[in-house]
Amino acid sequence: MAEWLYEAGIGEQRAALIDDDGHILRARIACDDAGPQPGLIAPARLIERDLARLDSGEDIALVRPAAGATLGAAVRVEVTRGAIPEPGRPKPPRGRITDAAPCPAPTLLERLRDAPVRTLRAHEPDALEAAGWSEVLEEAVTGDIPFPGGMLRFWPTPAMALFDVDGDPPLDALAVCAAAAVAAAIERLDIGGSIGIDFPTLAGREARQAVAAAIDSRLTQPFERTAVNGFGFLQIVRGRSRPSLPEVLRADPVGAAARAALRQIERTPASSPNRFRLPPAVRARILARPDWLAALLQRTGRVPIFDE
Repeated sequence: MAEWLYEAGIGEQRAALIDDDGHILRARIACDDAGPQPGLIAPARLIERDLARLDSGEDIALVRPAAGATLGAAVRVEVTRGAIPEPGRPKPPRGRITDAAPCPAPTLLERLRDAPVRTLRAHEPDALEAAGWSEVLEEAVTGDIPFPGGMLRFWPTPAMALFDVDGDPPLDALAVCAAAAVAAAIERLDIGGSIGIDFPTLAGREARQAVAAAIDSRLTQPFERTAVNGFGFLQIVRGRSRPSLPEVLRADPVGAAARAALRQIERTPASSPNRFRLPPAVRARILARPDWLAALLQRTGRVPIFDE
C-alpha cells in the first residue's frame, strides 16, 4: 500500500508519497516563510477594487473586484492560490472576499489525506533518501528527467510549463513511453496550470491517439487536454493552488540548499564531528537565521561549527 513519508524539517516541511516498490510518486515541500497559503481566511482591508491587504501585511489579488465595498473597508479574505515565483515579476497570492470565519491554512501534514502517513525522525534511517529524494530534487532543479528510451527536458516559464521529448526511433513507441513519463513527472513534481508537451512529430492519427490515451490513463483527474496536433504538441491544463516543486527550489536556490544542509546536519550522529563545510552563500544564509540555529540547538543539543 502506498504511504506518505513526512518530515517536519527546519525551515520547511517535506513529504513523499511512496508506492509499494519504494518509489516516489509525489514529492512536496512547504517552506515556512512562503507567505499566505491556500485555505487561509483572515481579516484584511480593501486597498484597491481588486486588491486587499491582510492585517498581517501581505497583499492578496482578488479573483473578482469587490462588489459594494469601499476602499479601506474591512473585509475577510480567503486565499485560493499562494504566491507563484517568476523571474522579475512574482505573481502575488490570489484570493476572494468571504463571510466565512477566520482560520489558518492547512499545513502540509494536514493535506496528506489520500494515504497513511509515516512521520520520520532524524535519528531513524533516512527513508526519504532511500526512496530517491535527492534524485527527485535534482530533476526538479535541472529539468532533466530520464525515462526508458529517452529523456524529458522541463522548463517552467511564465506562460506555461514545458516538456520536450528527446529519444531514439521508433518515434511512435518513444512518444507513448514519453507520455507515461510526463504524466508521472507532473504528479511527482506537483506541476499545475498550463502545461505544454512537445512530442516527436507523429505521422498517423492512431499514433497520436495512443499518446493521448497514455496521458489519460496515468494522469490523475481533474485536468483538460487538447489532442496531439500534427506537429506533436499537446497541451494540458490542471488546477494550480501553489508553486510546483521546481518553482519552489529554483526561486531561491540558496535557501533550498540551506534547508537541505540543515536536514543533513540534524541527521548527523552526536558521535560525529560537529564541523561542517558549506558554500559561503549557504553558510551565510543559515547564520542569518537565528530561528534555524535555535531549532538546531533544540533538536540536536548543539550548534554546528562552520569551517571557512
